[in-house]
Amino acid sequence: MEPGTSKMTKLTRQVTETLQKKIDSATRKPNGVPGLVCIAVDRNCDVLFEHAAGKRGIESDEPMTTDTVFWIASCTKIIVSIAALQMVEQGLLALDDAEVVEKLAPELRDVKVLEQNANGHLTLVEKKQRITLRMLLCHTAGFGYSFSNAKLKKWYEPIGQDEFSGNIKDILSVPLVNQPGSRWEYGVNIDWVGEIIMRASGLSLNDYFHRYIFQPLGIKDISMFPSPDMRARLAYMHQRGLDGEVSLREGGHPLKQPLKAETPDEVNRIYNSGGAGCFATPSQYCKILAALLNDGKCPKSGRQILRPESVQMLFENQIPQFPDFGRQGMPTAKPSFMNTAANLYPQPPEQEQGWSLGGFYHTHGTQTGRGARTIWWAGIANLFWWADYAKGMGGLIASQILPFGDADVLAIRDEVETTLYNGRA
Repeated sequence: MEPGTSKMTKLTRQVTETLQKKIDSATRKPNGVPGLVCIAVDRNCDVLFEHAAGKRGIESDEPMTTDTVFWIASCTKIIVSIAALQMVEQGLLALDDAEVVEKLAPELRDVKVLEQNANGHLTLVEKKQRITLRMLLCHTAGFGYSFSNAKLKKWYEPIGQDEFSGNIKDILSVPLVNQPGSRWEYGVNIDWVGEIIMRASGLSLNDYFHRYIFQPLGIKDISMFPSPDMRARLAYMHQRGLDGEVSLREGGHPLKQPLKAETPDEVNRIYNSGGAGCFATPSQYCKILAALLNDGKCPKSGRQILRPESVQMLFENQIPQFPDFGRQGMPTAKPSFMNTAANLYPQPPEQEQGWSLGGFYHTHGTQTGRGARTIWWAGIANLFWWADYAKGMGGLIASQILPFGDADVLAIRDEVETTLYNGRA
């Protein structure tokens, strides 16, 4: 299938300047976003817009630049989806064969479901369905996160649970919080996909990414273990308090073990998190989005990382049985990490919501200008990417501030997108 054929013009100087002013304003207002980078590309990986504003850290004199390195957190997940589909193409994995999953990850055969009775007591019960790769990719396998599932958070008290510790036990020892296939819930599903990829390939996930995705796309500044040069360009992590005041986050980056690893032995001891493990510059990340918009082919080198038919699956709704899944929202169990989201993305109530093998899927166009067949997702430190297949545009807006769902970042995301689409119409 040919990539989408919608033609859009380049941005005028006036539109570009308007975008720059909006982003600058978001970083200059009192207790605004300390620093932002926004990049938009087309399916040829030509940069349509690129701008950095603010500072790398609120107490730093160093400006935010387009070469600044961010912890991209759950923006890692789409890379895992690409890797999984590569292995499906090779016959090493299958989307709907639970036997293949259980052979590579026998822990998933025996995992229990955490239930809470009317008295608040927690118990583990048997699961009723087997888990498939498709369920894991679509977040319907039954796993949750301790920062958004109060039941799971309570289960690990008083010790606590930290999905960003770099310790495999904090990821792969958690029980299910729902029966497999019964509903959509965001959780450690993609970490399990990453683990399955590692076991099937015999490579660490970081090495797999570099060999089969980053190198073919000419990507240098994405890694689970940033080089000294990348670390020198790392953005600071910030925290917005309940009073709205922004400060440097006490303790720095949540995922800090990979930033400290120096020797091969230290690297080997740190879990390669498919759910949240990568650090990247926005410009390099957008090379991945451009390849997806170009039917899996690097528009610069011509290297193919996914077959066109696999890309089409990434731009299809995989959970039509849950048309309102995003309207159930995402509650917070750890307010310092995320705000409660009443709705994952505002849409008219009559429009069904979708999830693809790689992220939230739009079945209809949006108010900001996204077309139907757009996929998008985010990172917990308030980074948001999108890939609009029909209109041939994608991009990333990146910040480093917690908790997730920062109102200022959400507002500038929507303003930037609306201006971009209107400016290219």
